[in-house]
Amino acid sequence: MNYELLFDELKGRRIRVAITGACGGFGRSLLVQCRNIPAIEIVALCDINTRGTQDLLADLRYRHDKNRLCGTPAEAAAAQAAGETAIISDFALLDALDLDMVVESTGKPDISVSIAVNALTRGVHVGMVSKETDSVAGPWLNQLALKHHAVYTTVDGDQPSNLIGLVTWAKVLGFEIIAAGKSSEYDYIFHPATGRLDYTSTQVDAPALADLWALDDKDIKGTLRRRAEALSMLPQSATPDYCEMNVVANSTGFAPATPALNYPLCHIGELADIFIPEEDGGILTRTGVVDVFNCLRRDDEVSFGGGVFIVVRCQDQETWRMLADKGHVVSKNLKYACIYLPYHIMGLESPHSLFSAVLHRRASGAVDQQVHAVMAGYADRPLKKGETLAMGGHHHSIEHVSARLLARADAKGVAPFYLLANKTLTADVAQGELIPLSALPEDDSLLYQAWRQTGL
Repeated sequence: MNYELLFDELKGRRIRVAITGACGGFGRSLLVQCRNIPAIEIVALCDINTRGTQDLLADLRYRHDKNRLCGTPAEAAAAQAAGETAIISDFALLDALDLDMVVESTGKPDISVSIAVNALTRGVHVGMVSKETDSVAGPWLNQLALKHHAVYTTVDGDQPSNLIGLVTWAKVLGFEIIAAGKSSEYDYIFHPATGRLDYTSTQVDAPALADLWALDDKDIKGTLRRRAEALSMLPQSATPDYCEMNVVANSTGFAPATPALNYPLCHIGELADIFIPEEDGGILTRTGVVDVFNCLRRDDEVSFGGGVFIVVRCQDQETWRMLADKGHVVSKNLKYACIYLPYHIMGLESPHSLFSAVLHRRASGAVDQQVHAVMAGYADRPLKKGETLAMGGHHHSIEHVSARLLARADAKGVAPFYLLANKTLTADVAQGELIPLSALPEDDSLLYQAWRQTGL
């Protein structure tokens, strides 16, 4: 694909963009790249931390005299008229601005859905980075966008959009997709010389991994189970993964491989032997699924980079034997192959989504989202009526509640995970049960109303 030809309409164009949640990592990475693209005009940056936004612009060497702190609609409009970036803390001020697109990255579903609705109802495109919002309200927001002749889309640079892109690339080429997925956020990095393993800022002794480094072709599940046991002191799943796979499932129609997702600890070169049907030695009980793996590698091997993958069925063994000889990841039985993108570079790649929406009026993600899966909350211990489900932390976790990803048919009456945030239960929930919508208080929020309109 020649992207200069695809987006040749950029010449002489100005794409007016606002970024919400501007102080976060995604906002920073997008602002870094926008410096290099004359066609993008940053009209507004919205974040409750306006001082942090101004410091960020200074750190990125944006001109100090080209941004203005604004507290009223008139001030914001005046900043745009003067060719300055409006720095605001109240997203309602975006309504005073002439915009082509809002990139929403607050990560706060109740606020995020309001930002999206305000933009879409006035015909402004929305790039949804806040996957938490997308997992609950994405299909509803997609329909709202169509009604108002706007585009609602996931954003390239984040795993959901990248994986949707890889899936649709493969479908157009006629591949049969067995599984689609991503690596978890952080690698598990083994040091053979010492028998120790790094995971984020934690280092543990894991000498047993040396004898489990290669898959036992006759017992792949057994090898994976023993690897997980050897690292049982470390977390092996994360809430955001379920959220991202929820977005991908809704956009592709694929089902969760299993409610808990599989999370095998494995090497990149093993993916085509693992994410395949059980009858061929893999771990899948069905095909056409989404799943996640934990990237296990030595300290001298490259990372998967939080990237995405698909496993496809090989249609001609001679072709794939040739490709295996060239280094591609092909299963030992030559029936399956893994095709992957070993990166997710956040906002550095997102301008493609802006160009697609504004220039072509096309989503870079799915164009017809439906509720195919529901990210639910699972009670890890008995939860009592009157107990508040406090959400916090980088991974938006809820203490004593873990995530599950359910196929739509199994999710009737279940509350989506991000509707649980900071809610006080109106009923007891037994340990081992999924938290139902009926155990939450009635809610007049946009997020709650969007979910009720799904019919689940």
